[in-house]
Amino acid sequence: MKSLLTSWPLWALLSAGFAALTAIFAKVGVENVNSDFATFIRTIVILLAAGVMIVVTGNWQEPSSVSGRSWLFLMLSGLATGASWMCYFRALKLGDAARVAPIDKLSVVFVAVFALLFLGERLTLPNWLGIIMIAGGAVLVAYRS
Repeated sequence: MKSLLTSWPLWALLSAGFAALTAIFAKVGVENVNSDFATFIRTIVILLAAGVMIVVTGNWQEPSSVSGRSWLFLMLSGLATGASWMCYFRALKLGDAARVAPIDKLSVVFVAVFALLFLGERLTLPNWLGIIMIAGGAVLVAYRS
């Protein structure tokens, strides 16, 4: 059981499942609400849930133990997350969830390219073929004739 809980594929699949529910719940939730205000509500809920999780798991860490570099990049990540959520909720307000979500998942393609350019990570030819298929699939799902 312990190896299952430390398995990154399990957590990645759970993340994908919760992301799918996010799209469905958000599409219904933004129906009669401004998308920016909906993002604000969602952020408060996430903040509270993360706080509870830290307390329950005993994973509190003194903020002073975090390096300045980590603070900088975590803050940049938070800003990027906020911008992503605001854009995502606006897209859901304006479009179909089944078409918005695949375009949002083009982030997989962007991560591969950014990881190559900025982190020096390398993918194999089969990996790049998968990235190309993800991009093509997102376009095909979002396409409306």
